[in-house]
Amino acid sequence: LDVEYANGIKFSLSAEFLRVYSPAADGKIRSIGSEKVISGRRHVGIMSAEPVGNYGVRIVFDDLHKTGIYSWDYFFNLGSNKFTLMRNYIKTLKKHGLNRDPSKRKSSKEF
Repeated sequence: LDVEYANGIKFSLSAEFLRVYSPAADGKIRSIGSEKVISGRRHVGIMSAEPVGNYGVRIVFDDLHKTGIYSWDYFFNLGSNKFTLMRNYIKTLKKHGLNRDPSKRKSSKEF
C-alpha cells in the first residue's frame, strides 16, 4: 500500500507489515509472555482499503482480518519506523521459534 501525504512524504508498506502491525485486537495473535506475536503472514494480501471519514482507512486482508482502522498518524508512524519495526518483528519471531511463512497444512492420506 502506498501512502502519500500533502507535504510529499511517501511510504510504501507491504501487506504483511500492515497486517502484523494492525491496530486492532486479533484472535490470531499469540501471546508469548508479555509479547503479542503474529506469525505466518508473509503472503497475506489486501482485498480492499475503505476510507473511514477523514480519520483513516480500514484494510480488509485476505485472511479475513478487517477490524483495524489505520489512522493517518498511525500510517506515518509505521512508515517512519518501518525498518526498525520489521527488524524487531523478525527478531521476535526467531526468538520464539516462529516464522513469517504460513504453516504447511498436513496432507490427508490417500486410500
